[in-house]
Amino acid sequence: MVELDTSNGVMFPLYDPDTNLIYLCGKGDSVIRYFEVTPEPPFVHYINTFQTPDPQRGIGIMPKRGCDVTTCEIAKFYRLNNNGLCQVISMTVPRKSDLFQEDLYPDTLAEDAAVTAEEWITGTDADPITFSLKGGYVSQSANKSLSVTKKANILNRASAGTSKSASNATLVSSNTSTMCNNNASSTVAPVSGITEKDLRDITDEIRKLKAIIVKHENRIRALEAALRAHEDDTDGGLVGRNATNVSNNTNNDTKASDSHNKETNEQSGNNDTMTSPRASDEV
Repeated sequence: MVELDTSNGVMFPLYDPDTNLIYLCGKGDSVIRYFEVTPEPPFVHYINTFQTPDPQRGIGIMPKRGCDVTTCEIAKFYRLNNNGLCQVISMTVPRKSDLFQEDLYPDTLAEDAAVTAEEWITGTDADPITFSLKGGYVSQSANKSLSVTKKANILNRASAGTSKSASNATLVSSNTSTMCNNNASSTVAPVSGITEKDLRDITDEIRKLKAIIVKHENRIRALEAALRAHEDDTDGGLVGRNATNVSNNTNNDTKASDSHNKETNEQSGNNDTMTSPRASDEV
């Protein structure tokens, strides 16, 4: 029994069906644990742990056809570290022989699909195409030419109908605007799919909309005029009140000045009265 640590990070389980190895990687962890899966109990066997000092943000595995068979490389990981760099991790099996190791490299998945999309939609099932890695991987897609066959799609018909309706609406709008601008009373030649009655109905709707717009414009002008008059009245009242306050302040200042002068004169007279007898005594 192997106890795994607990973490809030997302687990990235990566399984290699060729070697029956499962690699457990966690987001934010700095270790990669790998186990071997067997059909006999206890079914899962702990192999080893790969550890680095940097935590990982994400990880991906290279398909087996991208591994180097000459060095007995059985897995290659692309690990995104916390510093933003991508680290390449290679898992190899130590072997002294330089020959092709068939037990490490059974026939693996090819890059070609076993069935086409049309066959898969109809329910056709097939085993995946495999190939041998002996002698290294050589891509076969370079020798094939890619051909695309366009087929009828209901979405294309819907988009074509929408574009046709849009073009018809554009033509109707242009014809209607010409009628309104020139005040023409003559009958306009009908557009494909549009009758004269439809044109008359559209013209009537445009006239109604214009009347509504004129009505709203007049109402807006009246409201703006009322607002300006209200602002003028408010400004006039404020000016009158300010002028009254200024006049009252001026009167108060005048009264205060007069009373101050009166008190000054009275004090001066008293001083004269008090100093006169002293002068006569000295004489």
